[in-house]
Amino acid sequence: MGALRPWHIAILVGVLILLFGAKKLPDAARSLGRSMRILKAETKGLTEDGKDKEGLAEKAEAQVTEQKPLADNQASPAPKVDPIQRP
Repeated sequence: MGALRPWHIAILVGVLILLFGAKKLPDAARSLGRSMRILKAETKGLTEDGKDKEGLAEKAEAQVTEQKPLADNQASPAPKVDPIQRP
């Protein structure tokens, strides 16, 4: 009980053909396949994007630690001021 038997599937296919017609079912299956491919590509892109962001964060941290401190005789660079803030 609860398991799908072959005759259950046959009845389901028959009902689908009666409801949608034999011409529309292949189109529906094709569009469903395209949608699944797009979904798969997008989820793969999201996981790769997350890995790229982690790699960029690690590179930024490495660059910050590699920067040399200013020598005592060097002046620090002047801070940037927006034209609106100037008197």
